[in-house]
Amino acid sequence: MSRNTKIVIRDLTKVFYKKEQSITAIRNISLDIKEGEFVCIVGPSGCGKTTLLRILAGLEKQSSGGFRIEKSSMHRPNQSMVFQERGVLPWLTVRENVAFGLRMRHLPKEQIQERTNFFLSKVGLTKFAHMYPKELSGGMKQRVSIARAFANDPEILLMDEPFGALDEQNRHILQEELLSIWSETKKTVLFITHSIDEALYLSDRVLLMSAQPGQIVQELQIDLPRPRTLKDIRANPDMAEQFLAIWQHLQTEVQQSRS
Repeated sequence: MSRNTKIVIRDLTKVFYKKEQSITAIRNISLDIKEGEFVCIVGPSGCGKTTLLRILAGLEKQSSGGFRIEKSSMHRPNQSMVFQERGVLPWLTVRENVAFGLRMRHLPKEQIQERTNFFLSKVGLTKFAHMYPKELSGGMKQRVSIARAFANDPEILLMDEPFGALDEQNRHILQEELLSIWSETKKTVLFITHSIDEALYLSDRVLLMSAQPGQIVQELQIDLPRPRTLKDIRANPDMAEQFLAIWQHLQTEVQQSRS
């Protein structure tokens, strides 16, 4: 194991039981993720991607196997999770949402204010700090979720299709903002997406999962230098090959799951 490995996963399996039936969501997943690495997971719907993230977040308990997150500080939380929807608390203002994790950790008021202001500015929400989620667009709500996750200063970020419900323009704006903050903070990010373009644009490495039961069946190293643009992705012959490889993988897995 490398000295800078951040997440260690070994033989992770999750079985759900319903009445007399059992469904194996993920099976024997083993994986190492380096500190500061941006890793995307791509796979067909229902392959267990979200289950994997929920286990790492402590929201589900694995059936067998295990994982370890190497902590670098006793004063920071292990992880924060950003969902596709329902990530903001409707009874709190934008500012209160971003500050929520910091307040739960009982940090000094000055530190809470400083970090909240910093990340509100980073995602362009300073002018909207007094507003409530019901007054915001979907894209703005996701900015709140991202700002709150980074403000809480976790060891790792677990992101479950955070931009999946957004239109193309807002999706790209938030991708750029996410990469800008990540390049400064170098958080370890595990990011689920159904978008091949998004995976190639954001990640250092793409993990391909099989249909249920989900397993890591292939990984692709994304060697395109940063900063990169979508134009770089689409104009690069190697990236075109990567795109086709992922597309073919998804097509194969979807067809096998239906047979």
